[in-house]
Amino acid sequence: MRKPIGWSTLVIAALVAVSAALVWRRDGTDGVLEILTHDLSLFGGILPRVLAGCLLGAFISEILPHEKVSRSLGPKSGLKGLLIGTAFGAILPGGPFTAYPVASALLAVGADFGATIAMVVSWTLIGYGRAVAWEIPIMGTDFTLWRIVISLPLPVLAGSLGRFVYVRMYPKPATKDDET
Repeated sequence: MRKPIGWSTLVIAALVAVSAALVWRRDGTDGVLEILTHDLSLFGGILPRVLAGCLLGAFISEILPHEKVSRSLGPKSGLKGLLIGTAFGAILPGGPFTAYPVASALLAVGADFGATIAMVVSWTLIGYGRAVAWEIPIMGTDFTLWRIVISLPLPVLAGSLGRFVYVRMYPKPATKDDET
């Protein structure tokens, strides 16, 4: 279980306090209140997406059949699991409020680190939604297609490296099933 307040939270809180003090020194209370008001509005807009993403991840982890996910994306899925993770990440719509809860749900139902890393890297590098909505209109079709083609092996490589490192950092004891 994660600690509610870890070192990263403390560092961020210290940076916020220093920044607030600097703004207060330069702009006074009105400057600080303006920023707080704007950020509360921003938080109010983001909160429903965070809630929806967390609920999506929770429901997915309950709906997906653990055995099939483990077989398709688990530690013994090999290259096929990395390719499935890559394909899934490439077609996964939405932003980080969707992708990370889905990745967390996959880990919870039997996907291994490698396939999940391949999914997240693919969503980041190849994601069709951003390519269609932003990249093709701004950068053009040729650039977008070449970027995708060049990026295709990277999720599989990242997933392979993730698997390699994970099994060495967290080795599982041998079981009777492994011996047969």
